[in-house]
Amino acid sequence: MATVLVAGGAGFIGSHLCEKLLVEGYKVFALDNLITGDKGNLEKLNGNSSFEFIEKDITKDLADLKEKFSEVKFIFHMASPASPNKKSLKSYINFPIETLLVNSVGTYNLLNITHNLNAKFLFASSSEVYGDPNVTPQSEDYFGNVNPNGVRSVYDEAKRFGEAITMAFVRKHDVDGRIIRIFNTYGPNMQKDDGRVVSNFINQALEGKPITVYGDGSQTRSLCFVSDLVEGIIKAMFVQKTSGEVMNLGNPNEKTILEVAQIIKKMIDSNSEITFEELPQDDPKKRNPDIRKAKSLLSWTPQVNLEEGLKKTIEYFRSV
Repeated sequence: MATVLVAGGAGFIGSHLCEKLLVEGYKVFALDNLITGDKGNLEKLNGNSSFEFIEKDITKDLADLKEKFSEVKFIFHMASPASPNKKSLKSYINFPIETLLVNSVGTYNLLNITHNLNAKFLFASSSEVYGDPNVTPQSEDYFGNVNPNGVRSVYDEAKRFGEAITMAFVRKHDVDGRIIRIFNTYGPNMQKDDGRVVSNFINQALEGKPITVYGDGSQTRSLCFVSDLVEGIIKAMFVQKTSGEVMNLGNPNEKTILEVAQIIKKMIDSNSEITFEELPQDDPKKRNPDIRKAKSLLSWTPQVNLEEGLKKTIEYFRSV
């Protein structure tokens, strides 16, 4: 039984990844400092003898875990605040320094462990490295249009640095590392108050509150259900000959924000009014992944359509 380490294992995507890895027969260590993660996401895994949760900040010294991690063969770096909404207490806007450090110092610490263990490494980057793109769809060879010191830069530039140091370890130390760029993802285990589009719209609609659309709603997002994303993450790690590769993972089915609001309102049969607020600084106008590389290298394409994924997500939020 191979052993894996998932940093950020109590987060939205990290918790689903832990669960899937256990199903596939791996022994799983989940690390999280719980700044934005939630131990409740892992509650159903606690009785599994192949799973262990460790509350730990990966920006700190990890030497005390050296013996415990001696058998780790695969390291998934999923740790980072990810919500851009300043109204959410768990957004990276409210944890700017922590976001910069977890993607820099934290990445460095995990890469050193990877190198010492001769393990394999995956860095979870983001479509935010493309900034407010001038081209669409966005392919891996597009260098982006990022404001290096704007309010969102603490996340965008942190992810860009994480990519750079990952590739430095690949080139200098021959570390078996790869980078995925995650596009907008949704599903169960999202935090109700994370301020993201899907969770915001669903909960506002369920509560009969105004559904708040930023700008005029013409900006687009391509929404990927979490089970599809996790399948792509696992393939990116375990498929052969992906070391040194950068791969977009997301659903290329592009919708405007206003369309998403209207779909959710209709699915819930809500009486909520759709209202409009000022567009936040540097909010990207387009998000649409070019996934040809993932299709070619990983034989991966998303399988869950938007309505099916939203139905499961609505059911989740009705239950919490």
